[in-house]
Amino acid sequence: MTKPITRKTSSSPAEQPQQDIYARVTAKILTDLEQGNLSWRKPWHSEHMTGQVMRPLRWNDIPYTGINTLILWNAASEQGFTSPYWMTFKQATDMKAAVCKGEKGTQIVYADKFTKAEEDSNGEIKSSQIPFLKCYTVFNASQIEGLSDGFYKAPEPVVKNQQARHQELEQFFAQTKADIYTGSKACYTQSTDRIQMPPFESFETAMRYYAVLAHELTHWTKAPTRLNRDLGKKHYGDEGYAKEELVAELGACFLAADLGFEPQPEEHHAAYIQSWLHVLKDDKRFVFQAASHAQKAVEYIHALQCPRP
Repeated sequence: MTKPITRKTSSSPAEQPQQDIYARVTAKILTDLEQGNLSWRKPWHSEHMTGQVMRPLRWNDIPYTGINTLILWNAASEQGFTSPYWMTFKQATDMKAAVCKGEKGTQIVYADKFTKAEEDSNGEIKSSQIPFLKCYTVFNASQIEGLSDGFYKAPEPVVKNQQARHQELEQFFAQTKADIYTGSKACYTQSTDRIQMPPFESFETAMRYYAVLAHELTHWTKAPTRLNRDLGKKHYGDEGYAKEELVAELGACFLAADLGFEPQPEEHHAAYIQSWLHVLKDDKRFVFQAASHAQKAVEYIHALQCPRP
């Protein structure tokens, strides 16, 4: 839970470092995109992690969310880490473990707010909440000695029947009560509030079907009656369209990791990469916003699994 603090100064002391955080993370993703790679999908392209991708986990088994999911997936892929666990130097020390000599940590971010009080033209004191980011460093369990065995054990690959409908996933998607019907293409139409999906049998595997459905279901959360997410789309292919597609792409990856299946690459990614490059070059903060929107969408979908009173 966010704990606001009152400051007398007119600007956040973390303002410049915050700009560096946005620029650093966005620059890394831009570099990957320019090479035709999707940073957030790298774990599934890494042989050592095939079939065992999940959310990065804190020392206490609580998953990381939002932009930190992307940062840690990317770091694990590039450095060959198989453990999903990450922790700070102090957390490792508290468990009587030690970071191996020479190991370098990975910087992630923490979002918070501070309260700024200012005097308006009428002489009244007005308070406003100012969001800011700060960095901290974590290490993968693979970089730490002395932890219990559970931190080092790589998740077992999950083998599912690729040709049959998966009942648990069927129930999960049905529980959202989204209006899903069979048609000629995969899309969400906001005017009718319906998701169209090609026939199940037309997909190469069952998991490809669920991956595409996860993408469209993320779009479904943008409706005004749900999360009311409006990123400025006016017509097909414009900047607002590219932004919403990036949110749906990340949402599908997050949801797939939570449900234990691989989000298969889509044919449209090659075309989207160019539009995402354009968006991210113009707005260094947007990948953070997109990850946040995707996280909220996935949390909304998960919340629908709970019976309502």
